[in-house]
Amino acid sequence: MKDRSHDEAMAELFKEDPAFAAAYLNQLFQDGQPSDLLVALRQMAQAHGGVRAIAKATELDANQLYRTLSPQGNPELRSLSAVLEALGLRLAVQPVDQRHTTA
Repeated sequence: MKDRSHDEAMAELFKEDPAFAAAYLNQLFQDGQPSDLLVALRQMAQAHGGVRAIAKATELDANQLYRTLSPQGNPELRSLSAVLEALGLRLAVQPVDQRHTTA
């Protein structure tokens, strides 16, 4: 049996189950650290051909995207939205509870 890294295993899981990938990102947006979100996005990029493929699909600079998705990265909303779109995902906003909704 071939050993594989955690990143490779997660990339395979994200590729096989896009609904899980979306749920995982939603959970990280709620409870995770920004660095955890960036690690997950890198793993998802790996599942979709790698960071260079995502950079090409989003028309972002590959070197900048590597830095953006590093644990110390700080992606702009525009870059984050473009990466998510290339992964077949999108951002959404939901109320936390009923007190913050309007009638």
